[in-house]
Amino acid sequence: MPSLQQQVQSVLDDLVGTGAETEAETGLQVAVFHQGAPVVDAVAGVADGRTGRRVTPETPFFSFSAGKVMTSLIAHLLVGTGAVGYDAPVVDVWPEFGAHGKATATLRHVLTHSVGVPAMPRDVGPADLADWTRVCAAIADAEPRWRPGTETGYHSFTFGFLVGELARRATGKPMRQLLHEWVAVPLGLEGDLYFGVPRTDLARLARLEDAVPRPVVPPDGDAVLAPWEQQPTAAMGNDPEILQADIPSVGTFTARGIAAMNAALLDGRLIDPQQIEELTEVAFEGTDQVFGNPVRLGLGYPLGRIGARPDEAPTTFGWIGGGGSYVYADTATGVSFAMTKTRLTPHFDTATRLADLTMAEISR
Repeated sequence: MPSLQQQVQSVLDDLVGTGAETEAETGLQVAVFHQGAPVVDAVAGVADGRTGRRVTPETPFFSFSAGKVMTSLIAHLLVGTGAVGYDAPVVDVWPEFGAHGKATATLRHVLTHSVGVPAMPRDVGPADLADWTRVCAAIADAEPRWRPGTETGYHSFTFGFLVGELARRATGKPMRQLLHEWVAVPLGLEGDLYFGVPRTDLARLARLEDAVPRPVVPPDGDAVLAPWEQQPTAAMGNDPEILQADIPSVGTFTARGIAAMNAALLDGRLIDPQQIEELTEVAFEGTDQVFGNPVRLGLGYPLGRIGARPDEAPTTFGWIGGGGSYVYADTATGVSFAMTKTRLTPHFDTATRLADLTMAEISR
């Protein structure tokens, strides 16, 4: 029986080698840790289709909302320091946030996307995301769509600024610095995990590509989120200003680095087992008020693996990223899985296929 590394590598080679343009991938990374040890570190394809530069395990990828696993981890580390509590009001450290009836909002509400401010205020666009002060002031002054804690709805970009401003006010440090000091340096992952990529490292990054053909999404005047908040584009993921900005609703990382981070979370090197148990319990279950789908959330993460069988226990927690990336950890098996990719697809078929393969092999 081929090893899991061999099986994953074979799938990746097949995906980048297929002649079907709508099915082919162009550049991929997959990393898997099991019980804290690396068991898969596979890559295939090109990191930059313009130059032919190949993907390596050291190539960072901008992976949209999959970066929220780093944001949620910082929140839990913040709680671990005693600086804030899950049920502490946000206004304890960010008084301005209490405007328009949001004074009851807590970190627990932030982590379960139930604060009630899922969308960026309409006067904030992608070009404003690097202006931390402006974005946070706009969010603080926003009127909630529901009373905090009563409903849930995907906080696409507001999530990272909510966690980040709480962390900044509590510690005096921006999220990019906390990620570096609390996670990357202790784990030896400098150069693997970023909120805001240094200009000197931009040339290392993978270059994203839109899927061909790109799906046409008609405008929806009733949509909660602006199109740029819900439709990932290569233009955004390749924008040097976006890449260098501290925007902790998205992130740039290597599959190896993010999987190593979650492996350290699972085995207690970052937070204690009691806190892991708390963050992976069901904290909110209901209908997402943004997209209308049923959701089951832990503290900071959707629970359950994409593509899982109906009878599979929801022991996994993690985030998908627009365009098809996927990061998850599994408390039952001790698996930490990550997949990054250059081609932004409107589905998660590749992630599901590789996650299923990993689960089947680990469970043998």
